[in-house]
Amino acid sequence: MKATDQGKPWAFDFILLAAVWGASFLFMRFGVVEFGPFATAGVRVAIASAFLLPFLLYKGLRPSLLLNWKHVFFVGVLNSAIPFVCFSFALLSITTGLSSMLNATVPLFGALVAWFWLHDKPTRTSTLGLLVGFIGAAMLAWDQAGVKAGASGIAPVWAVLAGLLACACYAVSASYTRRFLADVPPLVIATGSQIGAMLSLTLPALWFRPQQMPSVSAWTALLAVGVVSSGIAYILFFRLIANAGPSRALSVTYVVPVFAVIYGLFFLGERVTPWMLVCGAVIVTGTALSTSLFKLRKHQPPAN
Repeated sequence: MKATDQGKPWAFDFILLAAVWGASFLFMRFGVVEFGPFATAGVRVAIASAFLLPFLLYKGLRPSLLLNWKHVFFVGVLNSAIPFVCFSFALLSITTGLSSMLNATVPLFGALVAWFWLHDKPTRTSTLGLLVGFIGAAMLAWDQAGVKAGASGIAPVWAVLAGLLACACYAVSASYTRRFLADVPPLVIATGSQIGAMLSLTLPALWFRPQQMPSVSAWTALLAVGVVSSGIAYILFFRLIANAGPSRALSVTYVVPVFAVIYGLFFLGERVTPWMLVCGAVIVTGTALSTSLFKLRKHQPPAN
């Protein structure tokens, strides 16, 4: 057993990251209506970069960033630029609840990528957990699926495909990070990836910039998603990859919809039905299995 498994010291980061990312769909929904997908993603990573860079410089980690900038910037494109644009686009047509459900497919992509690329074959318990978690997410998505009021006219199927593309990028990024950046401090990866994403999105964000100045509430939403759901969240995420592995880190997306529903209850007045509570229990159970928070006992034959 690895030292990192004893006492599950990564469990706090896991839950906190789920809570932070659960709010990101809410913030992006408020921002994308006025900013548009590219500008929403571009402003988000620009704010995250500005927030993280002083911490990196204070910690004296600039040499590490300069040494690994190619890999780190590429991670930024895979793990931030493309997914943020895709989910911002999706939120123009589908609900935040359904978007967070799509996000729950990340561990499935992640397990496949880790298996074929890193030869990290999942155990039977982990495989069962992935399946159970996905079933719970699908159950909740079925209950909340549909085009939200005031949709932009984009066909929902394109929004769903955009969300799945984002999830595939997340999965590849996690294994890429484990493969090429395992010994790089999480703060370096978090900061550098946001800078890389910002550079890749600068021209598209300027080209597709909003025609009118967005409102204060829209700017506030992007400030929150940039600082909290990007800056702080990615420190937690890359630390989780280092301490618990990419498969466990990606499994956090099973818990994200639970928090998204809670936020919807308090901030958007959405109803919480018994069906949602059942689905939440299924999702948490699948997460616990897939991350080995608890394991199924093997059947022991009776002693003669």
